[in-house]
Amino acid sequence: MAGRIDIHSHLLPGVDDGCESLDESMRCARDLVAAGYTHCFCTPHIWPSFPKNNPAEIVAAVDQLQRAFNDAGVPLSVMPGGELSMRADTQHTRTDELISYGMAGRFVLIDLWAEHLPDFFDPAIKSLQALGSTVILAHPERMRAVQEQPELADHFAEMGVLLQGNLQCFGDPPGASTRQTAEQFLAEDRYFALGSDLHNPRSMAVRLAGLARVRQAIGEKGLDRLTRENPAKLMRTC
Repeated sequence: MAGRIDIHSHLLPGVDDGCESLDESMRCARDLVAAGYTHCFCTPHIWPSFPKNNPAEIVAAVDQLQRAFNDAGVPLSVMPGGELSMRADTQHTRTDELISYGMAGRFVLIDLWAEHLPDFFDPAIKSLQALGSTVILAHPERMRAVQEQPELADHFAEMGVLLQGNLQCFGDPPGASTRQTAEQFLAEDRYFALGSDLHNPRSMAVRLAGLARVRQAIGEKGLDRLTRENPAKLMRTC
């Protein structure tokens, strides 16, 4: 049985703005293990500025990181994925080129930064769905458009888009827009899963504090659903 499963991390060293070195990846992994995690999807940013973050390179990097964890006795299983930045010029026409959980094409993690939901959002989502993928929107609570219009969550649900909440946002200061929106969505049962979105060891404390606050808000059973049961559905596609 898997323990907690992190579905959003920048654990791969030296590939984006996440962990800069293998040592940082090791330190973050040990923090995850101490918090009850047994599995973690590595989801590097898929941006034009990171051209090497393609399916083959990500799979190879994950395999290398797993070997390093095994050699160091770190009991964390890592799996490939990616965080696809949604842009007006983003095109998705082939499943075999799509960076998805387990590179299986079944579930795709996207992110979007916008003050207003852009016109290209709905067509872009439908293009991914036409390839047979279920779309998961990363940290909607961090998007200004959602903070100002939380009812956008209804539109996402109508489109079949799942929501991933960030643990960091639950650890943000009380009154912060990110935390208020995250807590609202948690109370309304909007989230499919929670992810750490870890980037480096320095930011782990606030993320683990967020994990504790979610446990306090919805209990162990509710936390298990968002960090074990639903994330396990992504593992079954690998």
